[in-house]
Order: sequence, then C-alpha cells, then structure tokens
Amino acid sequence: MGRCLFQLCLVLILAGCGEHRNKIAMNETEPIGLAAERQITRGPGGRILTNTRVWSPDGQWIAYDVRSDAAGDLFDGDRIEMVHVVTGEVKVIYRATNHARCGVVSFHPREPKVVFILGPENPSAEWQYSAYHRQGVIVDLAKNVGAAVNLDARDIVPPFTPGALRGGSHVHVWDGAGDWVSFTYEDHVLAAFDDETPDHEMNLRNVGVSVPDRPVRVGKDHVRNHDGSHFSVLVTRTVAKPHPGSDEIKRAFEEGWVGTNGYVRPDGSRQKRALAFQGQVVTGGGDTISEVFIVDLPDDLTVPGDGPLEGTVARRPLPPRGTVQRRLTFTANRKFAGLQGPRHWLRCSPDGSRIAFLMKDDKGIVQLWTVSPNGGAPIQLTGNPSPITSAFTWSPDGRYIAHVMDRSICVTDTVTGATHRVTLPGDESAAPRPEACVFSPDGRQIAFVRRLAGEGGMANLICVVAVGP
Repeated sequence: MGRCLFQLCLVLILAGCGEHRNKIAMNETEPIGLAAERQITRGPGGRILTNTRVWSPDGQWIAYDVRSDAAGDLFDGDRIEMVHVVTGEVKVIYRATNHARCGVVSFHPREPKVVFILGPENPSAEWQYSAYHRQGVIVDLAKNVGAAVNLDARDIVPPFTPGALRGGSHVHVWDGAGDWVSFTYEDHVLAAFDDETPDHEMNLRNVGVSVPDRPVRVGKDHVRNHDGSHFSVLVTRTVAKPHPGSDEIKRAFEEGWVGTNGYVRPDGSRQKRALAFQGQVVTGGGDTISEVFIVDLPDDLTVPGDGPLEGTVARRPLPPRGTVQRRLTFTANRKFAGLQGPRHWLRCSPDGSRIAFLMKDDKGIVQLWTVSPNGGAPIQLTGNPSPITSAFTWSPDGRYIAHVMDRSICVTDTVTGATHRVTLPGDESAAPRPEACVFSPDGRQIAFVRRLAGEGGMANLICVVAVGP
C-alpha cells in the first residue's frame, strides 16, 4: 500500500513540475513526492561515501570507508566495507595492515570489483600519508575478498619507468565501459621543490588515467617502489605561474568521465573518451578561479607526446600523444566568477551532451549549470532560492540530478530545471552530508550519509531513499 501511494505521489509531482517548483521557491514544505528513507548502517564512527559509483553493479550493496571520528573528517580508516541495502548485512571488503589507511572506494560499473586509495604501509617520518604518498588498489570481490592488487605502479628512482607514477593517486573512478580509471595525482619527486625555476618544476595537482594495456614492472631500488596492474599516465598540463587571462592552469582536479561512451563532436564523429575537470586559471585581474576544462583522450595512451610520459628529475610527466586539453567556460567577467559551492566533481550526462557543475547565479546562490563538451555558453539549470550544498550525480537515464539542498535530498529535472524534495528538511545537525548523493544503477534509489544518533552517540550513518517505482 505504501509503495503504491509513493508511486502515485511521484506521478503527481512529475505532472505538476511547475507548480511544485513555485512552492519550493516560496520555501514551503510540500509533502507530495516525499519518500521514507531507510538507515542501513548502525554503530559508532564516521562512514564516508565517495561522490560516485558507491553502488554495486546489481544495486544490492553500497561500499564506503570507515573513520574513527563521528564526523568522518579524519582520513584514518583501516577498512573498506559494504552494506546490503535490504538486510543491513555488513561485509569487510579490505582491511589495511601495518598502519596503512584506506578510503574513497568506488565500484566497477559492470563487475564485482572496487578501487580505492591505500596509504603507505609502515609509515615513517620521511614517508607519511599525503597527497603524493598514496596509491590506487583494486579488490575483486568475485575472486579474493580482502586481497588488493596495485592499480598504479610507482617508481621514484631515476631513470623512471614509463607507465609508472612518481607520487600519489586519489579518487579512482572507472569509465563507463569499466576499462580505464581516472584519478588526481601529485608528484613526490617534485614535491621537494617549494618554487618553480628554469631549472626545475614543482609539484602541482593533475589528472591521470590508468589503462589495462599491460602491467608495469619497476625496479625495487627503493622501498616505496611497487608494480602496478595498469599503465598510468598524466593527461593534463599545468604550469606553476599561469599568465593572467590565459587558458593556462595551475591545478587540474575534480574530474569526471564525459558520457558512458564519450560525446559527439560538431561534425558528427564521436570522441570515444574524454574527461571534464576543474582547472584553476588566473584572470586578467590576477584572481585565481576555477573553470570547466576538458581533455580528449586518444585510443592509445602509451605513446609519448612532447616529452617523456614518466617525467624527469626536474620535469613533470607529460601527457601522451593525441591528448587535447580545452577550456569550456569563461566566467571571469561574471558578478560571481568561477565555479563555486561545495567541493564537487564535474559529472556528465550519460549521453555525453552536458557537463554539470556548480556556480553562483547573480544573486550569489549556488545553482546547477551545464555546458556542452563542444563549448558554448553555460546554461543555468536551477533557479532555486536555496543553494546546492553537496556533490551530485545524474540518474542513469539522464533525466534527473540528485543533490542536497536546504537540508533535504532533492532531485532536479534536467529537462525543466524543477527541483523536488525527496526528504523533508530536518535539523541542521542531521542534514545530509555534502560529500555524496548517489543514484543507484537502476535510478530508483539515492544513497547518502546523515549524522544520526547511534551506539555511543552521534555518528555518520548511511541512508537510502526511494525516488521511483
């Protein structure tokens, strides 16, 4: 009976998008379309969801990492877990050893595999967990739960190895086909320099990709060197001191795959793989802002371009031949310039036609915007009186974007721009967390985290809410 009632409510709310949007604009609490959420984890501690792909391909499990503090702010967890969304059963996917830390887990889109960050085992004074001292690892749940395979190889002793990195990778996500993995990267070798000079470059954040073309083996002449199952390269270009008003960037970050199968170019041909990302530029007035960039990727990432893929002792690794980096947004002259709002990763519609991001409108309110991977003016999607307050995901059919707004889980219709509450706004202390609001593979549920009363006090607990029949 309850299920049927919710389905009827959903039909009513979709039929009255304009009316419901006006009610939200008046800050009314409208119960039509609201669904009962379910808390699916229990117990103390801070649980954190990654911003995308937290659901198993069959939609039965949600993967997360655990942290010692209730708020989940400390990256000190030693376990990757998953919880069954119906029974609440919890399974440990991986348990770190030798004082290593792990987290930020995401599922393969088709297979029972997860990829996540693993920090250094046996950390020392010289090698603590940091942005350039971490790696990606894969656990195959169908073969060997608890056993991790290194994704990206590391080689920090020259001569460096093509296909290996010299630092740390972060937030690993498979593409739509489940073949290539994207990540952000920082460089241990260049972190030794505090400034950039004609003689040497410095560590800057970049975006990289790992491809399963061939395993990478490295020399074991350093205790922190290790092999990897994938061939890993950087695909973005950064400079420490961008020229004001140029398209040069000093930081590439918060990337997302463009479409499940790339995007269609203006001439009708298809770019098979591309990544959208935030790039920090310097405006003509000297301000640093984030803009939307894209990098088109060639089919073969193993061929060097303008320089060695592996870098040198004084230079950053360079992208493969055929990578094309382009700027998509130019917002320096807006009242509120640059991408803004909570930390968020760029996310593209499944068909590859629209890249979504957050930016303030002229009233200073963070709204959802989109831009084509082919460029053009950004389009404002939402016009709500309350700001978007979380990272977001598209539904698998591309019709909705899930996010947090006004202490509620909401969905925005990507055709009309109308935003609908899925949960009622509650007390600020129990509002949905900003890190993740993730659609299930069938588009019928959203996973998120609330801070709720649990055993031993308040804790981050994973919840789900239904959004469709």
